[in-house]
Amino acid sequence: MPKKAKELGPLAVKRLTTPGKHPVGGVDGLYLKVVSERSRSWVLRVVVAGKRREIGLGAYAESGMGVAAARAKALAVREDIARGVDPVMQKKEAASRLRASQALEMTFEQAAKRFITAKEPEWRNSKHGAQWTYTLEEFAYPLIGKMMVRHVTRAHVTEILEPIWTTKTETASRLRGRIEAVLDWARVKGFRDEGVNPAAWRGNLDKLLSAPKKTKRVRNHPALPIVQMGAFMVTLRATEGVSARCLEFTILTAARSGEARFAEWPEIDLEKKVWSVPAEKMKAKKEHRVPLSPAAVRLLESIERKKDIDLIFPSPRSGRALSDMSLLELMRRQKLEATPHGFRSTFRDWAGEYTNYPRELAEVALAHIKGDTTEAAYWRGDVLEKRRRMMTDWAEFIEVVPAEATADQEEET
Repeated sequence: MPKKAKELGPLAVKRLTTPGKHPVGGVDGLYLKVVSERSRSWVLRVVVAGKRREIGLGAYAESGMGVAAARAKALAVREDIARGVDPVMQKKEAASRLRASQALEMTFEQAAKRFITAKEPEWRNSKHGAQWTYTLEEFAYPLIGKMMVRHVTRAHVTEILEPIWTTKTETASRLRGRIEAVLDWARVKGFRDEGVNPAAWRGNLDKLLSAPKKTKRVRNHPALPIVQMGAFMVTLRATEGVSARCLEFTILTAARSGEARFAEWPEIDLEKKVWSVPAEKMKAKKEHRVPLSPAAVRLLESIERKKDIDLIFPSPRSGRALSDMSLLELMRRQKLEATPHGFRSTFRDWAGEYTNYPRELAEVALAHIKGDTTEAAYWRGDVLEKRRRMMTDWAEFIEVVPAEATADQEEET
């Protein structure tokens, strides 16, 4: 039978400074392991299921784990072993569970970015991904971006949606669907528990929010009166920034703001003075060629192309496409009720009221879906040079400030 170690008191243990393992008694197998005078720790030598183990109990400290505390802990370990518990395996299993739990921790923002990356190949163009990113960054991330995706609840989703549900119904409805898709992805990947998706509509949010079709108010895009265009262009051209240049390009080309915001240099042929908008970027899913007026060409030539960025008007902060709000805010600062899209209406009014250009020619310039056979003929022929003359006349018209507008400005000053 092995000799039982003498039980040492606190003072005797404190004096153990020789490197090695020193039995301290009180509990079988309890040792003080001395590496140096400043490095001492407690170990317990035991046999578990026929295997000899050396279990670390912690560092020696008079005010912390002194001899009494070490004996209490060693005794508890021996009692666990007597009940069939392997302390070493228990510790490994706890560490493994912790690592597994940590691997499943993901924020909503991280989940959204991984979802967008995974689904991007399915989307027709980069515009779709940019719209996803913008709406989530603008409305969802401020509230739940840093939150663990498994903690997102219905209350969080409604807190995001309610402030914009009646004022920006279409955006809010799309945002809801995007949050739902991200949370579904997180559930399938194991980052959320099974159960009702808190962003689902049917049988869930439809009980709390009004139906989008009944909420949505159909509103025309307010247009700037033709007589104000000249004065506005003077102010716009005096305004610095990417947003101002993008809006100027939008007006000169009578394009939709989204087409201008996502315009890329490879689409521009400065030699032929043509902007070819790919079908996937067009509302009608048909390639649209835009003849560039001298003013539009000068504008493009004045813009410095960013290295490794194809976008003509990239956001200075992110390098991605500008948001539609950036153009709208530009106009709001001028205290205008009009919207960027409204300039298309202004162009259409100008073509119909101030020129003799055929209505069909203006419709083709606006890339409206072809209607009768006469208009269809314009689409087939494209009549690019006739349109170029029209766009040049438009650019020259909006450079002129009417006399009454000048008088009004002088009177205000």
